[in-house]
Formats: sequence, C-alpha cells, structure tokens
Amino acid sequence: MPLGHLGINVGDLVTAHAYYDELMPLLDYEPLLHDGTQFAFRPSNGKVGTFLFFYPAESSGYSRAHPGLQHLAFMVRTRAAVDRVHTWAATRGDEIIHTPQEFPQYPPPYYATFWTGPDGVMLEAVCHKNA
Repeated sequence: MPLGHLGINVGDLVTAHAYYDELMPLLDYEPLLHDGTQFAFRPSNGKVGTFLFFYPAESSGYSRAHPGLQHLAFMVRTRAAVDRVHTWAATRGDEIIHTPQEFPQYPPPYYATFWTGPDGVMLEAVCHKNA
C-alpha cells in the first residue's frame, strides 16, 4: 500500500500554495483543500496514491542534508511529462539540478529531472517507462 499522506512545512504558505497550485496538475494531482491555515493535494481522478498536506513552518532553515525530508519524487506516466515539468520549472527560474535524462545508476528504466522548489526542497519528476 502507498503512504496515506505526507505533511510538509513551508516557510510561506501563500507563496508555496501558488507554486504547488501550478505544479501539481502537471504531476496528475488535484486540490483537496485550502482553508488559509493549510492546503493539500491528492492524486487526480480517484487514483490511489499519497496525499500531500502543506502547513506553515514554525521556523525557517530547511536543508535536505539534515535529518528529515531529503526530496520528493513524483512518478509521471510518460517521459514527455518529465520534459513538461522540467520546462515549467526552468521557465520559472527554479534551480535545475538535473535536466531530463536516464539515470543508469538506478533500476531501469529511470528517466527523471530534478530541481529545487520552494524553501530549497529538491523535487523530482520520474518516469519508469521507456516511452
């Protein structure tokens, strides 16, 4: 069974909400709730998957090198979807860590892009198909 949900603290709830509102549909997620104190997304169209909840952080200072969240990887259905997410992130001016490519060091097929999102969180879009 997949994880039920993940809770992620963000430095600025309004900024993070605007960012993820644009990103999540590209990853096949839809809004679940937004009440001014939190927001959340779920897999679109009733698909099984992990829900993501975002909350305001009590303090700043995220680092993927510290204990806790290292990065979030989103599986997408096609390599073209990986490319679309990369284009979206690059167009926004996000730091691109890896452009879309094969990663032979991971179990194949593994086609992915990595970038830095709000608060410095590393994000990944990955396709585990050859097409």
